[in-house]
Amino acid sequence: MSERPTNTPAASREVLTPAKASLRAKRSNPDTAPAASGLLRRFAPRNDGWRGWRWIRTTAIVSAVFIVAALGSLVAYAVSLGPLPLDEARQTSVTVVDRHGKLLRAYAMADGRWRLPVDATTEVDPRYLKLLLAYEDKRFYQHHGVDPLAVGRAALQLVSHGRIVSGGSTITMQLARLMEPRRQRSVGAKLRQMVRAVELEQMLSKQQILDLYLALAPYGGNLEGIRAASIAYFGKEPKRLTLAESALLVALPQSPETRRLDRFPDAAQAARDRVLARMVEDGVISDEDAAQARAVPVARQRKPMPVLAPHSADQAVIADKNAKLIRLTLDAGLQRALETLARDRAAALGPDISIGIVAVDNANGDVLAHVGSADYFDDRRAGQVDMARAVRSPGSTLKPFIYGLAFEDGFVHPESLIDDRPVRYGAYAPENFDMTFQGTVPVRKALQLSLNVPAIELLDRVGAARLASRLKQAGSELVLPKDEAPGLAMGLGGVGVKLIDLVQLYSGLPRLGSVLPLREIASSSNDKRETLRLMDQVAAWQVGSVLLGTPPPENAVRNQIAFKTGTSYGYRDAWSVGFDGRMTIGVWVGRPDGAPVPGMIGRVAAAPVLFDAFARSGQMRTPLPKAPKGTLVASNAKLPLPLRRFRSSGDLVQPGDDKALRIQFPLNGSRIDAVSEASAGALPVKVAGGVLPMTVMVNGLSVGEIDGRRQRLIAPPGPGFVRLTVMDASGAADTVVVRIQ
Repeated sequence: MSERPTNTPAASREVLTPAKASLRAKRSNPDTAPAASGLLRRFAPRNDGWRGWRWIRTTAIVSAVFIVAALGSLVAYAVSLGPLPLDEARQTSVTVVDRHGKLLRAYAMADGRWRLPVDATTEVDPRYLKLLLAYEDKRFYQHHGVDPLAVGRAALQLVSHGRIVSGGSTITMQLARLMEPRRQRSVGAKLRQMVRAVELEQMLSKQQILDLYLALAPYGGNLEGIRAASIAYFGKEPKRLTLAESALLVALPQSPETRRLDRFPDAAQAARDRVLARMVEDGVISDEDAAQARAVPVARQRKPMPVLAPHSADQAVIADKNAKLIRLTLDAGLQRALETLARDRAAALGPDISIGIVAVDNANGDVLAHVGSADYFDDRRAGQVDMARAVRSPGSTLKPFIYGLAFEDGFVHPESLIDDRPVRYGAYAPENFDMTFQGTVPVRKALQLSLNVPAIELLDRVGAARLASRLKQAGSELVLPKDEAPGLAMGLGGVGVKLIDLVQLYSGLPRLGSVLPLREIASSSNDKRETLRLMDQVAAWQVGSVLLGTPPPENAVRNQIAFKTGTSYGYRDAWSVGFDGRMTIGVWVGRPDGAPVPGMIGRVAAAPVLFDAFARSGQMRTPLPKAPKGTLVASNAKLPLPLRRFRSSGDLVQPGDDKALRIQFPLNGSRIDAVSEASAGALPVKVAGGVLPMTVMVNGLSVGEIDGRRQRLIAPPGPGFVRLTVMDASGAADTVVVRIQ
């Protein structure tokens, strides 16, 4: 059978496959055609885009769920950690600062750590902060506690090196670790730091975070914080640091115990040099500056923490036990100068001598310096006893107030004449220190020479009770023997007084009679102190004018400082208090145990310290106020007749009324040092009464005669008990037994 030829070209012939045949069959069936058309439309090319959006939506939902779950887990983890121990982290050492904010003394915390509060903006060198942030946390002010770039870098280094090269910790994360120390370095510990860092960033400002870090960063041993480290290692506050010091302080917290300067100085220096090299690489400092810093050797010993004004600091801490920062009115520079002065002068006077010094501002009553002892840590000198607040006999230092009340009452004038002669008030017969009498002298000279008899004559007229009342009214607490009323003896030291109270009284003289109570603790609240009355203005000016003319110690300038000296009975206390128009300073010298120091008198032992204290104040002398209106300034000849001469009410002692012979010094049963630089190794023997000539005997052997001043210096015979006897021309004798040691 032959095949029928076709006219259709071969290229246009359609090859009918089984799939196509089936499709044609469905299309030719009218029942299935619409359904097939719908399926084609449903699976058209736009179907691929719809499936893509569906995948994206599903992925987004799953991611959101994952993120929410992760955040929830982190929140739950953060909650499980409990609150941040911020209160504990903010605990610092109790610090006492001066009127300018300079550190006087800090007290270690209960566990022995030194942790001082710090303000990065005002108390830290900006160059140190620049190095710290460049080395530890370049993006500190950009991140929110965790730096993703630093964490990624740390992870990459871990993978490439197989060990932890850098932790990727920010300053905030390091602070979190310091607040909650963990010994192990693990992923869990790092996660905890990250969570805590985010919390810190939400609770604190960047400045607060930096301040807290600078207070907690470890520097080896019991040192925490940059201030404690800078003071212990460099002996100064971190406000001004060299580049070498700054780099060292950046390096130490990374490994504080293995880089302690007092144990591993070489390791500390190597770490410092690595910081410098890194800063050069980062372009923070120049190569030349780094080379100069590397040439500086590191310290190898810790310096002691400052202990300025320890007695004042102790008193302030006791007064306010809850305060962490106490500001005093003291001036650190003056305090340091006067502490050095007291230590040097006490060393020259003897191993048992202590010195107290108080300096105050006349204008506002602020205590500018308070030296309680020659050396706070010297047990032999009882250094921790505050001699500025100890009750001692004032000697003649109360005399200016006797004269002041006499001037105020108007029965005497500085140019009035007064008799210095032997007088008796009942059973009491005052004598001058040198056992001599000057005769008739001006009142001015009587006060300048500190004559005892004229002072007692005036006190008898003024009244001892009135003097005591006026001094108490001016803020001074006088201490009298039990059940004893004020008497004439208080004018010569027969009463107890504190150095700080005495200085307060004297500060009223340049203030023309008004006293402002002293203060040592500065208060931010309103100052409610009220002025107290000491005497009237004219009387105060007259006393100051007289004391300004007192002959000064050797090599001192005259008419610069108004001052008064005093020596207590038995050479137990030497005093000198002086003032100019700006400042009042008081000095006490003696033994804290109250033992006598033969030959120690105020003019020789205390007055030079007073004048040196004014010289070390660094201030020019300020003149005293001008005479108030109504002040009578005239010579004796031009005074009203009643003021030209003062006559005593005491009974004149006649030559035949000599009292019984008695040894006034040394006292029976006293202990005396054999060698004292104050007395050049000589023991004074002083007597009262008796008839000249008199012979001094030591253990029955004559050693010379008493001179016209009724005294004699003898050489101590050596350690042990010594019997001293004085016999007068009538055969009367007095004996004392003393112990030479």
